[in-house]
Amino acid sequence: MDEDGELRNPFPSPPSHYTKYTAHNLSLLALYNSRLPDHPNPAQHQVLSDQQDVPEWPLTQLEKPRIDWILEEPDAYYDVFGDRWFVKDRIPSLSELGGNQLYPEDPSVDRRPALLSILRSLLVTYSQLTSSVLAPPPTMDQTEPPEWQGHVEWTNVLGLNLMAAANELRPVQARGNLELLMRRQLDLRREETRLLHAKCDVLEAKLKDLRVSAQLISNFATQDSTEVMDLAPPHLHPIDVEQEDVRRWAEEIG
Repeated sequence: MDEDGELRNPFPSPPSHYTKYTAHNLSLLALYNSRLPDHPNPAQHQVLSDQQDVPEWPLTQLEKPRIDWILEEPDAYYDVFGDRWFVKDRIPSLSELGGNQLYPEDPSVDRRPALLSILRSLLVTYSQLTSSVLAPPPTMDQTEPPEWQGHVEWTNVLGLNLMAAANELRPVQARGNLELLMRRQLDLRREETRLLHAKCDVLEAKLKDLRVSAQLISNFATQDSTEVMDLAPPHLHPIDVEQEDVRRWAEEIG
């Protein structure tokens, strides 16, 4: 397979020069760059004359691509697998793609009047197209193209302009959708927070009621125990007995 075909392969093989990126060659490149300021003649073999296995091809091929050089270009781009990609991704205008652009190319200019004119022209052309289709077929000696063919071509031009203008509005639509999504998420967070606060208020009210109920039960229990002690018979109350009285009672019994 040739090189161009290999680059456009969906699963391309690694570039043929990947075998040059060995540890030995990379160390030679680092040594070459360190010695280069001290040599007026930057010949590779002269700078690395004391090294072995110096390749014939220039070691500078192993240098990383300079991104700053790419960004200095007005239309900075890079090639990957045979396809060209621009650093600053943008949607090309219809005129850049070779089409007949009927609306202003400058995005700062209001395009609504031009788009309204395109829409009206599209409706009028469609009406004329239906009328031309109902016309009788051309004769054999007629050399001019049929009327409906011109209407079809003009309809394609108008449709391309509408689609191109809509595609250029996709970033604006994406920003609008993102803003709506973020606002929706913010509203949901606020609603969830409000429900949590309301639930916490309900729980705090229930806990307050439970504390009041427990306090009332504790007061009633203390009052009941005091009334029971006051109503008890005198002989049920504890009597203070000293040790001397117990000894005298024991001697009397003995």
